[in-house]
Amino acid sequence: MAEFVMKALVQAHGVADRYEISSAAVSDEERGNPIYPPAQRCLRQHGVVFDSRKTARRVVPADYDRYDLLVCMDQSNLRLLARIIGDDPDGKVRLLMSFAGRPHASVADPWYTGDFEQAFQDILTGCEALLKSDLD
Repeated sequence: MAEFVMKALVQAHGVADRYEISSAAVSDEERGNPIYPPAQRCLRQHGVVFDSRKTARRVVPADYDRYDLLVCMDQSNLRLLARIIGDDPDGKVRLLMSFAGRPHASVADPWYTGDFEQAFQDILTGCEALLKSDLD
């Protein structure tokens, strides 16, 4: 959801050409799978356009050099990402909610809560704060 929320925000602000936004998993569990249907429904309910052909991919070490920022949803993602990419000498790895002034907070995980709306609201808050911090 975060990939498409962020893409919608940069599009709405007219700065989409300044960003390359992509999502990736820190495990192989969902590799090749499409966006989870309840996540698709939540995005549709909020009018967020998404690519229905999008499938999950796993983070690779080269992503560290390719991207300016690697944003994680929770502490578990941070730990697993560190196993994949190693150290973070450039300070590129951050929790999404840290941009919203909640440096240790996680996005509510709908896999455990079943609450895709709460996850969406957390993602929206974090993405809005991230974009604002970049545009300021």
